[in-house]
Amino acid sequence: MELPTLASFNLAAALPMLIVAGWAIVVLTADLFIPSGHKHWTAWLSLVGLVGAGVVLGIQFAASGQQPLIAFNGMFVADGFALFLQAVFLFSAFVSILLAVNYLSRRGIERGEYYTLLLFTTTGMMLMSAAADMIVVFLALELLSIPLYVLSGLAKPDIRSEEAAMKYFLLGAFASGFFVYGIALIYGGTGTTALTGILGALAGDAPNMTFAVIGLGLVLVGLGFKVAAAPFHMWTPDVYQGAPTPVTAFMSVGAKAGGFAALLRVLITAFPSISAEWGTIIAVLALLTMILGNFIAVSQTDIKRMLAYSSIAHAGYILVAVAAAQFADVAPFAASAAAFYLFTYALTNLGAFAVIIAIEHNDGSGTAITDFSGLAHSRPLMAAAMLLFMLSLTGLPPSAGMVGKFFVFQAALMGASRDPLLLAVVIVGVLTSVVSAFYYIRVVIMMYMREGKGHAAPQPALLAALAITTIGTFAIGIIPAPIFQIAQKALLALSS
Repeated sequence: MELPTLASFNLAAALPMLIVAGWAIVVLTADLFIPSGHKHWTAWLSLVGLVGAGVVLGIQFAASGQQPLIAFNGMFVADGFALFLQAVFLFSAFVSILLAVNYLSRRGIERGEYYTLLLFTTTGMMLMSAAADMIVVFLALELLSIPLYVLSGLAKPDIRSEEAAMKYFLLGAFASGFFVYGIALIYGGTGTTALTGILGALAGDAPNMTFAVIGLGLVLVGLGFKVAAAPFHMWTPDVYQGAPTPVTAFMSVGAKAGGFAALLRVLITAFPSISAEWGTIIAVLALLTMILGNFIAVSQTDIKRMLAYSSIAHAGYILVAVAAAQFADVAPFAASAAAFYLFTYALTNLGAFAVIIAIEHNDGSGTAITDFSGLAHSRPLMAAAMLLFMLSLTGLPPSAGMVGKFFVFQAALMGASRDPLLLAVVIVGVLTSVVSAFYYIRVVIMMYMREGKGHAAPQPALLAALAITTIGTFAIGIIPAPIFQIAQKALLALSS
């Protein structure tokens, strides 16, 4: 075996990720010298690192063309797929820091380590999107997850926050066990953990096809937990409700996007030879996830729990595109649709949580749906923004969410003639979207048709996050083509 050379590591290909990881260490060190009560300085320092990584990522994206950049001896692939999703991760982290700046101080949990942990988990997400080896996928999964376990319990001694951290940690460790065992079986069945190596082994005479298929099933369990797909969703409502709200916001978009990044790359790159089998499994999971998430959300009275079940439902909609990717000719469009949906969902959900943070009381209460009563009278612009976010999550115009669902369902319809199950998935997706209108519009009714104080305490950083997400959600709903064309062009390398 040829030993790797310094050139094979090609650190320039992974430079945006390395900047975020290195900056996390800088922030951790700098925070030691920042006095208590001034931890917002740590937040602004963290934003500098994210902006720097974003600039490098943009340069890399513009220069890469259709040629993927290989790093770490072939275990890291910075193709268009990875670069697009890394931009989503950086954006989500940037907005999440804006959400947290004032929230942490008024909750009395202002700690500089929040920002360091956020940067480390963002590093894990970026690594997951570019991982070209199952071992690297696992390392990225743990780097993504462990800081989130800690962040979920950051509001201690709040018992709900401590409970959220414990549940997330225990169930996450259990899911990681499934994932690792799945990698072991895939290695036993193919003799390699490299995604391209698995592809070659399955296309030829794999040492043990049965082991490889069972291993893939266990990997799907691990990633299903991370994206909150049913029946691996049990942790979601309690963790979303108990964790500090900025953590919930970031978790709902970042962890989900990271999980889907790995899922798409593993399935399309390594296992196209058994795509009919995993396509059926994913389609069934999509059906179950959409139905369960939407119908249980109807009965929720706390908006964070409602958005938790909403998050489960949206995982089902993204799984619709993943199921359509079983066909080689549909896979590029399906991957583009999934990535575009993840971006629009990040915009919308972060914006919705920005409004929740403004409504939330200093002790963490005030997240009941009834607490939105009368918001349109006291804060008309904020209520209008929340209206837009609720329309987007439902999939109604003029919003980014409508366009995202359109592309996801279109991807499924492109393969429906060869797999009737995909047609059933689209029909259920449309019907459950109608169901979702009930619980999303209920928030709108509270804001506009119920009397109440509608208390809100927005801060400058929070208002900036709200402005970014509102403008983005509306603009993409009106003119979606530029962003989708970028996603489509970027993701062509995924299935090549």
